[in-house]
Amino acid sequence: MIVAVPKEIKTEEYRVGLMPSGVKAFTSRGHTVIIEPGAGVGSGFEDSEYQAAGAKLAERKELFAKSDMIMKVKEPLESEYALLREGQILYTYLHLAAAPELAKELLARKVIGIAYETVELPDGTLPLLTPMSEIAGRLAVQEGAKYLEKSFGGRGILLGGVPGIRRGKVVILGGGIVGLNACKIAVGLGADVYILDVNPRRLAYLDDIFSSQITTLYSNVSNVAESISDADVVIGAVLIAGATAPKLVARKDLKTMKKGSVIVDVAVDQGGCIESTRPTTHKDPVFIEEGVVHYCVANMPGAVALSSTAALTNVTYPYGLMIADMGFKDALARSLPLQKGLNTYRGKCTHQNVAKSLGLDYTPAEKALAAS
Repeated sequence: MIVAVPKEIKTEEYRVGLMPSGVKAFTSRGHTVIIEPGAGVGSGFEDSEYQAAGAKLAERKELFAKSDMIMKVKEPLESEYALLREGQILYTYLHLAAAPELAKELLARKVIGIAYETVELPDGTLPLLTPMSEIAGRLAVQEGAKYLEKSFGGRGILLGGVPGIRRGKVVILGGGIVGLNACKIAVGLGADVYILDVNPRRLAYLDDIFSSQITTLYSNVSNVAESISDADVVIGAVLIAGATAPKLVARKDLKTMKKGSVIVDVAVDQGGCIESTRPTTHKDPVFIEEGVVHYCVANMPGAVALSSTAALTNVTYPYGLMIADMGFKDALARSLPLQKGLNTYRGKCTHQNVAKSLGLDYTPAEKALAAS
């Protein structure tokens, strides 16, 4: 199989779809890997390292034209749509529920779209999303603490406090992977931490591992409203695989929050769980609405590209290698987790939550594959 790794063109996205070690895994099995010049520089990998691992260099148009499978990090942008072709495998983060135009293009061009974020194990875990959720959760507190500083428009609060003053309050909406990791960092900084979730078993788990260091609350309208009203940092950490994130904080609720408090909406990739959320970039990461600082960067892990690329490709390349070794259909037939990653297939939407979020007709993956 011919596998291509283009350079990411999203604003200040420095991650890359394969490390040189991943390239070696493909080429050692007889596959061809094409890399766009400079694709790995942002993560600390030179073209020469890729060439030493057996990769060939090619410019963007040639790379897309020749390849059977595209391995990326972020979803294609508008300038890349025309480069995609029917039957080509696109293996990357897609987040289609928040990107209706991209979904329309993938369906119209009959691209085989496999989304990292919906590959799902039998126990419900999302192995290709987990490492980025871990990083984003930890970064969320780090960024929240920074933008609390007065020079960035924040209240001028030190999350950990010092003896004689109160600690900053961090409210985490969602107790999944992002929430757990945000909790670790917030507790480590010495903040007063509240975490909300709709799953009592998850709350019990969090209470068990953090004990008296945190307060756990069942997530409902009243508890969310009360918790955010005196919060210094609110972290949106809600995820429903493939679906648009539910809005837990309405725009009107911002008026009840403290001026200079900070919202970090990690769910921005899926539309955000704060109604006032809109995607921002590392170059221009925040905006202020109703006196509340919003940090809504849609590719947070890109800020720590070397760590993120290593963590991501460690889990994505084995599935990519499976596709290359077995062929697309056999790989999905043998791997139910990979089959759950299939979002678009030759003009059909094959993920139920994506279809529901976008109002599209849904065709189960196994049915779509069997019909072709």
